[in-house]
Amino acid sequence: MKNSILLWFCFIGATALAQLQGTVRDEKGLPLPQVSIYYENTYIGTTTNEKGQFEIVKLPKTLVFQYLGYKTKREVITEESSSLLAIQLAEENITLNEVVINKKANPANSIIKSAIAARKDNAIKNQNFSADFYSRGLFKINKAPKKIMGQKFDAFDEILDSTRSGILYLSETVSKLTYSKPNRLDEVIVASKVSGNDNGFSFNNAASAEFDFYENTLPFEVAAISPLAQNAFNYYTYQLEGTFFDDQLQQVNKIKVTPKRESEPTFSGYMYIVDDSWAIYAVDLSISGKQIQLAALNTLSLNQRFSYNKTDRRWTKNTQKLTFEAGMMQIHITGGFTYVYSNYNFEQKPLAKTNKREVLRFEPNANKKDVTYWNASRPVPLTEEESTDYLKKELIQTKKKSKTYLDSVDRKTNKLGFFDIITGYTYKNSYLKKEIAFDGFLKGVEFNTVQGWNLSTGISFRKRNSEDRTYYSFGTSVNYGIDDQEFRGVLFYNQKLSNQTQAKWGFSGGSELAQFNSNNPISGLVNSVSTLFFKDNYAKYYARNFIELNYGQEVLNGIFLSGKVDFSERKPEFNHSDYVVYNKSTPYTSNNPLDPSNYTTAAIEQHQLGKIQIQAKFRFKQEYWSRPDGKFNLPNSTYPELGLQWEQGVAGSNKKYNYSVVSGSLDYGLALRNKGFLSIRAEAGQFAQAQTIAFVDYKHFNGNQTHFGNEEQYLNRFNLLPYYSSSTNDAFLQIHTEHDDQGYIMNKIPLLNKLQSTLLLGYHNLSVPDHLPYHEFSIGLNNLGIGKAKFFRIDYVRSYQNGYLDDGVIFGVKILNL
Repeated sequence: MKNSILLWFCFIGATALAQLQGTVRDEKGLPLPQVSIYYENTYIGTTTNEKGQFEIVKLPKTLVFQYLGYKTKREVITEESSSLLAIQLAEENITLNEVVINKKANPANSIIKSAIAARKDNAIKNQNFSADFYSRGLFKINKAPKKIMGQKFDAFDEILDSTRSGILYLSETVSKLTYSKPNRLDEVIVASKVSGNDNGFSFNNAASAEFDFYENTLPFEVAAISPLAQNAFNYYTYQLEGTFFDDQLQQVNKIKVTPKRESEPTFSGYMYIVDDSWAIYAVDLSISGKQIQLAALNTLSLNQRFSYNKTDRRWTKNTQKLTFEAGMMQIHITGGFTYVYSNYNFEQKPLAKTNKREVLRFEPNANKKDVTYWNASRPVPLTEEESTDYLKKELIQTKKKSKTYLDSVDRKTNKLGFFDIITGYTYKNSYLKKEIAFDGFLKGVEFNTVQGWNLSTGISFRKRNSEDRTYYSFGTSVNYGIDDQEFRGVLFYNQKLSNQTQAKWGFSGGSELAQFNSNNPISGLVNSVSTLFFKDNYAKYYARNFIELNYGQEVLNGIFLSGKVDFSERKPEFNHSDYVVYNKSTPYTSNNPLDPSNYTTAAIEQHQLGKIQIQAKFRFKQEYWSRPDGKFNLPNSTYPELGLQWEQGVAGSNKKYNYSVVSGSLDYGLALRNKGFLSIRAEAGQFAQAQTIAFVDYKHFNGNQTHFGNEEQYLNRFNLLPYYSSSTNDAFLQIHTEHDDQGYIMNKIPLLNKLQSTLLLGYHNLSVPDHLPYHEFSIGLNNLGIGKAKFFRIDYVRSYQNGYLDDGVIFGVKILNL
């Protein structure tokens, strides 16, 4: 420990000789955080940390210190100047303005209108550039509880102090940026550091820090309205609180920004606007979590500082700080990110249109930089707390990576408990990254009318490689039905070959009880409750003995191919149980989905069939991040995802079972700025030579007769459609759409806006031959709940098929995701 600390400070001392260091304080001697520091008429700068400390390369130029509410100070630096500076800033003389009663004469409105009119001109000055970028992320837990809901909470005990507070996450990033408006940002991360993880990659990056108040909206969970948006006066009121002159003798206007409606995604705080140019001088704004549909977030604050380059006549953002407070279930988190932009080059030519979709790349060994590099490259000094965290977690990591430590932890966690045989048990070898898991006997206790009560369990082995994020696993699962007295079991092997191409393959075989719809539209738990308490045995089953081989990978950026080959024996099944908890007078329906009142005839005959499936997915202009441990694709709301699938039934025990079907799909999510999010899913297909195929191979559609939902979005199901009423072996088309207003409408309705929920509008269509088109229309509320527990949604649905057909209410519990 002593040697590590000594080595650490030796590195600091060695690198400090090449740097200019210092502290910025006010006239009372208090440190000033987030002071903008830059060399005059250059783009070389930094900012102070929480203790007012700074570091910057020593150059023979004039160093400028700029801080809101204080007079800008200049310090001439020469080669003979001391490498240690003590800077004191004096308070600014802000001319206070009287309260304006006449709204028509409100000077703040005139200033904001001018700033809105000048948005394009000010933004265009910074539309193409290259720059250096630094970011630091810090998350802290404060006064962590010892128990949560009666359960011991000790996950972070090693890093907590006596008040049960400590740093959960600390990371830094150094990168090179090339930017072209409106949406082209290329970033190369030169260095990445995560406290306590010498193989980690920080998730700090410039794209996630792109908050531009010259744009109409800012990208949060819900698009937030900029106080300089074209329609900003529909959302904000403004007040001029004072003016002052910066060191360039340019008048700066301090504008108080107040939302007209607290329920909408709007900011509160101050904007500082430069007279005449109407450029942004600084931003000090905050927004609450409920305003941007983030229940766990209390508040989020965004501070930006701009500096003026007289040579270029340009205002540029040099520092930005994002801070937050969040909490849920007695856990309180604070933290944020510090961003520094420097070494701008505005001679950068606009990025040419190109097929290159890599928007972020980590250089080789970016996460292996040593202390010497960081002390020389870090523009914002670490606080004592942050330095201590790096040292402390380095020692903890060294200990935790040792075989002795990992084996000692495993000995403790691998002890077999009294109830483990029932609830499940996992044996780990953490050093070798292996584990054997037993599911226990209570994991799969369910009920259906074919098996009666049935028990499922399994055992599996898994080996992972944390360096390249690959793994392989194999195991078996078994199931036993009490009433049909049948054992069924499946063997499986799965392997991920590459995290660059997402290449995976797998093999499985055995016997199982399967739903006719392979999408399993009704889960075992929901079917158990529906059957036992309401005598609605909606799930219909057949027996399947099978062998299956599958493979899939991304062959080119945005193009995914997968294939599956299987051969199976299918056998009919009948009800074997009439047990029920409630409503005993009503009989169960049969296990025949084609004729639920027929208890003697099955939907299929026993037969055998092989199947070949090939599927392709296309994501147009897919952007991605590249890291040494993998490729990470980014969501794209500009273009839809298209899918194509070909399926061929072959080698049937009777030729009548052979068939082919071709289908295509479209998935599209469109962000409508602050007006919500529109989601669309469509699928169409056509069977060939399928007039006599088994009902198993029909196209089945995900219905719902339970009035219960468990998904975030209802884009792959109908809400009132009986499960097998429209199954087809011919052509088909299904369309699902859902619009979430994300508060755009709900926030404007008195009383209802107190719910802090969002309005959902849905439409579903199904068209198959020999049936009239089926339609569903729905309206609902999302993000319902108590306090921050917004886990529920409720929808009212009406269905039509040549006129009104049915209606109902769907209760959604998203957290279960059953």
